[in-house]
Amino acid sequence: MMIDTLDIDLAPVVAEQPDPVLFATVSGAHLYGFPSRDSDVDLRGAHLLPAADLVGLRDPDETRSRMWERDGVEMDLVTHDLRKFVRLMLRRNGYVLEQLLSPLVVHTTGTHEELVALAPSVLTSHHAHHYRGFAATQSRLFEKSGELKPLLYTFRVLLTGIHLMRSGEVQAHLPTLLGEVDAPAYLPELVAAKAERERGPADVDHLRVRSDVERLQVMLDEAQQASALPQAPGVHDALHDLVVRVRLQG
Repeated sequence: MMIDTLDIDLAPVVAEQPDPVLFATVSGAHLYGFPSRDSDVDLRGAHLLPAADLVGLRDPDETRSRMWERDGVEMDLVTHDLRKFVRLMLRRNGYVLEQLLSPLVVHTTGTHEELVALAPSVLTSHHAHHYRGFAATQSRLFEKSGELKPLLYTFRVLLTGIHLMRSGEVQAHLPTLLGEVDAPAYLPELVAAKAERERGPADVDHLRVRSDVERLQVMLDEAQQASALPQAPGVHDALHDLVVRVRLQG
């Protein structure tokens, strides 16, 4: 299902959650620009636990998930408590920043807007490690399975990492990245093939793919070394203050 974010009405689902949902965005293949006709819709975000849940003896459930179907397509909403989400932001986790900064917004609040405004100050040159590691995992999966999906993920995360190191911008949309980074010319064909089927083999020259992946890995290393991004986040105190204020306001 090629989604229109305006067509996703999360109001009933948000109303059923035990705690306020601070934001929800579309992640996964739809955000990355290569959904297939039967792709699941991955919704990610943050919720707010009451202060009482965090000061007692019981360990709170900081992550919640909800799955349902719409028109035969699986919808999957996963949210973290605000404190956990912010801690993940500070751990050089590119994945949560992509969720936070996703342009495919289906539910938002003022807290979401504040987090988005602070996100650029979280970025560091060490975020390259996240994308390097993710690419290595997906590349090994492709080598083992020969499937198209992990191959597209490999290229997507490498290009995202290179672009981030060079520009300071989190860009997860593969078709957009093709115009920003020197990417293999056959990637548009792979994106088109993925639109037709969620799973299946990649029709590629494996030796050429291996060479292109290695080239992009070198480009990521060089981009990290030359990056103007800082070594550490400069916004820890501001995020701490935000979490405390929002929590106490309830």
